[in-house]
Amino acid sequence: MKSVEQGDRRVANINDAEFKPWTLDSGDDSGQSVLQLDNTRGDGVGFHVFRMAPGTTTEAHQHTEHEEFYMVEGDLTDNDGTVYRAGDLVWMKKGTEHSSYSENGCTLIVYIGQAEMPVS
Repeated sequence: MKSVEQGDRRVANINDAEFKPWTLDSGDDSGQSVLQLDNTRGDGVGFHVFRMAPGTTTEAHQHTEHEEFYMVEGDLTDNDGTVYRAGDLVWMKKGTEHSSYSENGCTLIVYIGQAEMPVS
């Protein structure tokens, strides 16, 4: 077996890595951020870690592929009142529309195959 070449591996620890700010469609700061090692697919696509500061809400969106996420810490409430907590593993079907709010902040590990579409 050959060795892993320099540049063929990226490692980041979510406890001390620098997260990239997640901006709203308007360009404003959302209070959310993303840590993503594969930068070839665009922010928030593929496997990534997503953080929400206390009191923040995601923009309403539709999933263009199934989404899966794992709640590492914190709280998250969907617009329909569903509450997720640390340890929850969630699957959301392609076509699902929602927005989420975090009262105390949260960290999620997410996989989604394509960028989400904004909805009104």
